[in-house]
Amino acid sequence: MTAVLLALASAALFGGMTVAVRLGLRGVEAGAATLATVIPALGVGLVGAGIRHDLHGIWPFLLAGLLAPGGSQILFTLAVREVGASRTSVTVGGAPLVAVAIAVIFLGEPLGLPLAVGALGVVAGGVLLGAERDRPVHLRAIGFAFAAAAATLFAVRDNLVRDLHAHANPESAAAATLVAGTVAAIIWTRKLPSRRELVRLTPAGLCFGLSYICLFEAYWRGRVTVVSPLVATESLWGVALSALIFRGSEKVGSRLALGALLVVAGGVLIGLSR
Repeated sequence: MTAVLLALASAALFGGMTVAVRLGLRGVEAGAATLATVIPALGVGLVGAGIRHDLHGIWPFLLAGLLAPGGSQILFTLAVREVGASRTSVTVGGAPLVAVAIAVIFLGEPLGLPLAVGALGVVAGGVLLGAERDRPVHLRAIGFAFAAAAATLFAVRDNLVRDLHAHANPESAAAATLVAGTVAAIIWTRKLPSRRELVRLTPAGLCFGLSYICLFEAYWRGRVTVVSPLVATESLWGVALSALIFRGSEKVGSRLALGALLVVAGGVLIGLSR
């Protein structure tokens, strides 16, 4: 039950981060926004690691951090810029499908009927999103590609973290991935964010850092096939918060809402059936 609650907390914080990135992107270039998000997140991670710091066995997590949040957060920010917070949330919500497939094939985690039905729900939600006819005309298909690529990196990261979880404590491991992610963002951006950019993206970074701590704590207690689908409920948070805050600008219609619900329902079915 602890892993479930931590996964749901991570999902809520990640959904909040998605909307906060959308708010902070106004007038901020995507590269600077990525770095301005991961720096506060790194601060949260370092504070968490300071509580129970242990450098033993963290180097693999540095490598995992190059994938996520390194590459994934760059792609995620680009996706939010191109297609908005709600659609990015729903697309990224498909990450458990990839994560579960990897876990079943490479980690030997069991596959059952509820897992298969839940996976179909995730796929159906993604299909509804892709077939959405009433989305704003300015939304570009490349944004969905960015989001899908970010979801794939999230899935690979999840399996690496779970596979290596016995080699370090969760706080130090989370901090290590955030260190690597920050370095990747600096290399991509090639300049530090301004004070204004940091101020605009700090709320997103704080949500991101806390989400990461909860995520790693969850993976130290539960399987990928439990945690990853529950984290996919961030889609519901992202869509709900987008509808509340942005109202008409993102045109959260019935098809998008249904897609989000299918992704979430599939994720919950997978997680609670384990």
